[in-house]
Amino acid sequence: MSKVAAIQMVSGATVISNLKQAERLLREAAAQGANLLLLPENFALFNSQNLYELAKDEEKTGSVFHWLSELARELAVWIFAGSFPVLTSTPQSTRVRSSLVVFSDKGEQVARYDKRHLFDVDVSDGQGSYRESHFVEPGDHLVVVDTPLGGVGLSICYDLRFPHHFWALRERGADIIVVPSAFTRVTGEAHWEVLLRARAIETQCYIIGANQGGRHDEARETSGQSMIVDPWGGVASRLTRGEGVAVAEIDQELLRCIRQKMPVLQHRRSV
Repeated sequence: MSKVAAIQMVSGATVISNLKQAERLLREAAAQGANLLLLPENFALFNSQNLYELAKDEEKTGSVFHWLSELARELAVWIFAGSFPVLTSTPQSTRVRSSLVVFSDKGEQVARYDKRHLFDVDVSDGQGSYRESHFVEPGDHLVVVDTPLGGVGLSICYDLRFPHHFWALRERGADIIVVPSAFTRVTGEAHWEVLLRARAIETQCYIIGANQGGRHDEARETSGQSMIVDPWGGVASRLTRGEGVAVAEIDQELLRCIRQKMPVLQHRRSV
């Protein structure tokens, strides 16, 4: 059996401080024997207004991706880098793609997924209204990554509310699905665990949910509760709030047994 880790952070508006926090937690997860490490959404910058500037800087320097690559190689782990802003291909656009970038244990960038579902909603919290599409351009493609732990399907935060996304990942060979997130405290307390466990049960996949977990400024607060859910819907490991690392084993025999006894993929009928 291999171990996976969900990294929970409380990122702020200062990139250097966020990356120091992330590195400390990545090293902690690797020291606990985790082979696949998931960072949360917006791990490097929790400030929508400055995503474009960070993306422009990364386009010029490549410094954050280089740092992630070197860290993955040094620790000999797979790093799934939550979400990071990447420039779009649209000339003069000030929006970015919210991208989950994957680095292998050799330090190679092997995959990138751009968030497909954008959080344009009204929530009864200090922020009140969220319009992610003002800053982010949606992606178009599903991604499943081949790893030593099996196929890993990629999603980001609000994707969690769309079960067809997760079913499509299972159909493309996912055994594990990662969900880096920044669920608000209001929506997280109401729906986060329910949705993670439902997606695990429906798809018979391990689900790794790495959430932001605290107060970021006067208006923004996230719910934490990062967790790893097994394909029967059981919570194998969880955190509460604040920064931390949740680690659990991936039991391939459990995965095989559940799918064999209840072959839902074979039973599924089109609508």
